[in-house]
Amino acid sequence: MDFYQVLEKRRTIRDFSDREVPDEVLGRILAAAFKAPTNDHLRQLEFVVVRGQENISRMISPVAENTENIQQAGLEAAAGVMDRDEHAMFTDALPKQQKMLMQSGCLVLPFFRQKDCPLCEPADQSSLNYFASAWAAVENILLAATAEGLACAFRIPIGNEPEHVKRLVNAPEGYEFTCFLAIGHAAPNAHTCKQKEIRTEERIHRNIWQPR
Repeated sequence: MDFYQVLEKRRTIRDFSDREVPDEVLGRILAAAFKAPTNDHLRQLEFVVVRGQENISRMISPVAENTENIQQAGLEAAAGVMDRDEHAMFTDALPKQQKMLMQSGCLVLPFFRQKDCPLCEPADQSSLNYFASAWAAVENILLAATAEGLACAFRIPIGNEPEHVKRLVNAPEGYEFTCFLAIGHAAPNAHTCKQKEIRTEERIHRNIWQPR
C-alpha cells in the first residue's frame, strides 16, 4: 500500500482473531514510533509488550470495573447528545474495552518522559508538548500496523489505570503511560464503525475562519 492507501485503510478494530503477531513484525511497527516528531528531539519513548492472557488480564484488571461504572450512565447520556454515527461508534466501543485488549494477545504499553510538571496539571499549553509527541508516535504505530495488514485498538486510561500500570511494570519516575494499545489480526467478522463523511474543502479556511 502507498501512504494514502494506508491512511484510508486505518480503522479502529475491536474484534481480534487469535493469530499471533510475530516479534519481528512488532519490532518494525514500534520502530515507526521513533520516526515521529518529538518535542526535545531525544525520543524518550519506551514500550512494554505484554503477551499471554494471564499477564494481560493482570495489567488491565481495573478496566472492567471502571468501564462498568460508566457504561450504563454513559450510554443513556450519549443517546441524547450524539448524532447517529457517533452514538453507533460509542455503543460498539464501550462494551468491548476489556475484551479487545485481551483478544489481540499483544498488548503494547507506550511510555514517554514527562518533564517539568505533572501531566494533568500543565502550567501552559506548551507543557503538553511531551504528551503531544507521545501521541504522534502512537499515530505512527497505528499506520505502520495498518501497512503490515494488522489491526489496532487503543484505550485511553481513566481513573486508577495509569498508576496501576506504572506500578506493575515498575516504570521509572518521570515516565507517563500513554494508552493501552492492542495490536493483532482482525477477526473475520470484525465490526467496522461507519466513518463520518468530511468535505475537506469545507474545513479549510483562508486567512480567517469563514462561517459555513
